[in-house]
Formats: sequence, C-alpha cells, structure tokens
Amino acid sequence: RQQKLNVSTQAKMPPCDFVPEKYESYPYERMLKIREQNIAPSLRTYYKKPLLLHQGHMQWLFDHEGQRYLDLFAGIVTVSVGHCHPKVTMATQKQLARLWHTTNIYMYPAIHEYAEKLTSFFPDPLKVVYLTNSGSEANDLAMFMARLHTRNFDIISLRGGYHGGSPYTLGLTSLTPYKHGVANGFGCTTTMLPDVFRGPWGGSRCRDSPVQTVRKCSCTEGACLAKDQYIEQFKDTLNTSVPKTVAGFIAEPMQGVNGAVQYPINFLKEAYQLIRERGGLCISDEVQTGFGRTGSHFWGFQTHGVVPDIVTLAKGIGNGFPMAAVVTTKEIASSLAQNLHFNTFGGNPLACVVGGAVLDAIEEDGLQKNSEDVGTYMLLELAKLRDQFEIVGDVRGKGLMIGVEMVTDKDSRRPLPAEEISQIWEDCKDMGVLIGRGGLYSQTFRIKPPMCITKRDVDFAVEVFHTALQRHVERAA
Repeated sequence: RQQKLNVSTQAKMPPCDFVPEKYESYPYERMLKIREQNIAPSLRTYYKKPLLLHQGHMQWLFDHEGQRYLDLFAGIVTVSVGHCHPKVTMATQKQLARLWHTTNIYMYPAIHEYAEKLTSFFPDPLKVVYLTNSGSEANDLAMFMARLHTRNFDIISLRGGYHGGSPYTLGLTSLTPYKHGVANGFGCTTTMLPDVFRGPWGGSRCRDSPVQTVRKCSCTEGACLAKDQYIEQFKDTLNTSVPKTVAGFIAEPMQGVNGAVQYPINFLKEAYQLIRERGGLCISDEVQTGFGRTGSHFWGFQTHGVVPDIVTLAKGIGNGFPMAAVVTTKEIASSLAQNLHFNTFGGNPLACVVGGAVLDAIEEDGLQKNSEDVGTYMLLELAKLRDQFEIVGDVRGKGLMIGVEMVTDKDSRRPLPAEEISQIWEDCKDMGVLIGRGGLYSQTFRIKPPMCITKRDVDFAVEVFHTALQRHVERAA
C-alpha cells in the first residue's frame, strides 16, 4: 500500500512482502478519548498526532490505516530480534498451550534450560541468574544485593544515567525529567559524566566508535588526557562525597536515555579498580547495550575490557516480553539467600521460553554481526550529514546503538531548541521513519532499531533524515 505522507521525499521505502491484517478495533477518535479518560496521564504519547499502531513485522510497524513505518526505536531499544519474530512467536505459542505459569518453588524445564543457556554467554564467575520482570526491578535488586553483600550502603552512578523509575532506582537515575519532588536517593551519589562531546574534556581520539567527535584532541597514542581528567573527578567524588568504603558503582556501558553517550577508552576500567579498592561492587546496566547490540561484543561491558560483579538485563532480553534478569557470582547471590526474597512472575515458564528463543534467534540470524556491519555503515553515513549540516553536532555510538546530537552550531554546542528538533522528528515520521529522542535537553536523536535491519533500510532512513534536515535549513532561511 502506498504511503499517504505529508512530506515529499525522493527516498524510496524498501519493499516488504508482509501484508498486515485489517484494523478492526475502535475508531481513532475513540482511542484518543480512552487515552484521555482511562490511561494515566504520566504515560505520554509521542508526536503531535499520536500513532495508533496495529501490527508489527520484523523492522516494520503498521498503523491503523495500514501505513508502514521503519522502526528505528524498537519500542525503546526493546525489540531485539524483530517484531513478531517467527521463531520467538512459535516457541511462545507452543509454551502457551503447555504451561503459562507455575511458581518457581517447583522445578519446571524452562527455567533450568534458560538459566544454563543465558549464563553460557557470560564469562566466569558470572554464572548465577535471578529472573525479574523489568529493568527497574533488576537494578533495584542489584542495589540491594550490593548493599547486602558488602555491608556498605553508598552507591555511585554517573550523571545522565538512567537506571529506572522505581522509588529505589530513582536515586541512581540522574536526569531531571524523571525526578519527582519526593525524598529519594538516600545513599546514592552521582559523579561527573565523562562525555567527550559535551563535557569539559575530550576530542577526536577518545571513544570506541567508528565516528569520533569533531572536537580537537590533545591525547597522544596510548594516553588519553580526557580519561585522566575524568578519573580525577571520579576520585574527587570518592574523596569528598562518600564514606571510605562503598557498596558499589553502577554505569551503563554506553548511556541510553541520555543519547548514546560514550566514555573515553579505559575510563570504566580505572573506575572499576577505584571502586573495588574501596570494597565496592561494580554493576553493569546492560538493559540497552546487551545481547549483541554493540556489534563487536555480546555485552557492552566487554567493549571496555572489564568483568563486572553484577550485570542487569532487560528490554532486548525478551524482544518485548516483560522480563529481566540479574546475573552475578554465586558468592554475591548467596547474600540474598540469608532471608527470603521471592518473585512471583520472575522466571515463569513463558518468559523463560521467550528468552531462550530470543538467544537462538540472535545466534541463528547472525544479529550481532549484523549490528556491527549495518551499525557501522549507518554511523559512517550519518557522519556525512554531520559534516554537511551545522546543526548536526555529534554522531556517535557502536553497532546499532546510535546517537545524533543536535546543536545550534558546532562551536558553542548549544542544544538545538526543542521545537526545531520536534519538527525534524515529526518530518521523519511523516516520511515513514520512527526514531527516538533523548539527552538532557531532548536534543539527541536515538537510533536503536531491531537488530535485523538492512543496509537498504539504512539508505532509506538516512535519505529521509537528510530531507528533514534540508527542510529545517529552508525553514530557518
């Protein structure tokens, strides 16, 4: 079906032989009314005219009118192997007819098969898993475990980090829009974000990405001055803001909600060492970076050459099914066994079968390699737009975890005003491409598609983005 789009573009949407079912639910206006009356207003919708999505197939989404969109946000980095991936769908349907739920106080095949399979992707000694339902819940539990195990209380996180919205994890999340005016964050301390684009130090040699920042760099071969400066700030936090011993440090290998922010090479390695010297545990939040998304490695922490003490997983773990996990060592997991800690739905048969099928699909479809190849191609194509347009300040990322930061100009790095970014974003949607937003000022476009996208999809998306940027230039003129 031909797109009924409001913005004309030369970009030709790649073909797709999938035919969506006919939409047969309530009319659009009634849906809007229900949204207004019965759904909590804190659950906001994207776009001026919210999309009413009806069906998904791999990297494609279809709205109630049958219009097709290339999904470059994957339900906020959650659809890892593709919408309604046949392998995952089939495994789920089979399990649905066999056993939905029984408490994990009994043994059933799925939890054992999945625990063995999932932990086989981790290096020693990370071989014990506790299954939960969401990323916030996983991070909540990781904090709890770190405090129980070390018998210390303070946990350090990076500014700009997102680790969940539950009352406990809100202390680690360091983005104002998520903060509510209630007491939270007791025992949580944030430290300076080592952002080589927006931060005070960093330049064109500092990060592990095919695309470097345009800022000049004073680093020399094998010595990153920016990393040294940010580590000094980290030490400053340790020396002033927390006790001599800490419970832990949590960081995303690459910040997700803050717009694919990358740290200088070796920063995490040195930060981990400093935390361990103070008796703390190192927690890697892999909710967005895990499962091959960064391309070169299966887990984001591996791109930094570190082995954490605790790893938290969610989002892509279930391709959209609500599940999450905490993976740690036997010793740390045992700290939780001194008393009862129980999760009704964590690791239920259905979730475990979904999780296992997702791991199979990643392997069988070669999605980690695809993330690396297609992601690198996309980063290099987007970098051409950065060189062409003054408002594209930074292109960064690794694999299919990409950020495009928008600025008024490259010298000041001031964020492009929200209404201008919104217009570019709306234009992309009207041409059939869905992308995310992130960053402190919502100034960064987040591109984190299902890992099955192709170079042909990238060509289409980049051309659409180019048209939207061109339109912005014309409007400004």
